[in-house]
Amino acid sequence: MSTVFHIVIPARYASTRLPAKPLRDIGGKPMIQWVHQQALAAGAQSVTVATDDSRIRDAVRGFGGEVVMTSPDHPSGTDRLEEVTRLLGFDDDTLLVNVQGDEPLIPPAVIRQVAANLAANPDAAVATLWEPILAAGDFDNPNIVKVVADRAGMALYFSRAPIPWPRDHRLAGAPGLPEELDARRHLGIYAYRVRELRDFVTWPVAPLERLECLEQLRFLWQGRRIHLAEACAPVPGGVDTEADLARVIDMLGGAAP
Repeated sequence: MSTVFHIVIPARYASTRLPAKPLRDIGGKPMIQWVHQQALAAGAQSVTVATDDSRIRDAVRGFGGEVVMTSPDHPSGTDRLEEVTRLLGFDDDTLLVNVQGDEPLIPPAVIRQVAANLAANPDAAVATLWEPILAAGDFDNPNIVKVVADRAGMALYFSRAPIPWPRDHRLAGAPGLPEELDARRHLGIYAYRVRELRDFVTWPVAPLERLECLEQLRFLWQGRRIHLAEACAPVPGGVDTEADLARVIDMLGGAAP
């Protein structure tokens, strides 16, 4: 039996490193259309773009997508999602997957996976995914979020720091990463139960969340569980810079508009 879920794609016009990012052209289509196309292929009950900018709204309507306008004043992306649940009238038990608006290469199978994982784990408030970290440079990079889990696959902690710390390996000055290190890169796709989003917006920012600048730590701070699994397919990086955009154009630019 397939999992019943909905997808929301947050899309902001303002971006420090790549202005007008959702509308940047890739193979004759705006980037947000590529993301929307991948989301549709995941088999959700609905796919909705959430934006605070009329230019993005008009672009989404132009290719036939569903779009809602949200407040420009949300302190976090999770707060924006919660507003969408109210605008669309979702009930507390609805499963909602957040697909980032700068992920034009995200595999539909990964979207289905994270929704199914949450449905299969009723004691989890949130589900998300990871992939292995194989390079020491990635392990040490604060822009790559690391995660550790317990034996049941529930998150213990997310950090920009290199965790778990291979003490003996590093003290010995050994190169690379030790074979026994199970280093995991967190992938920024989430499935939520709507009731948990409604709780989230009532909680104050958690001290750890403020330090690490990671919203998911608010759930852990409040004692809510986050399910983790390895992604079932490789997830190419999102688009944050001109170089990222050029890489994606090389991969998708030849596709039919």
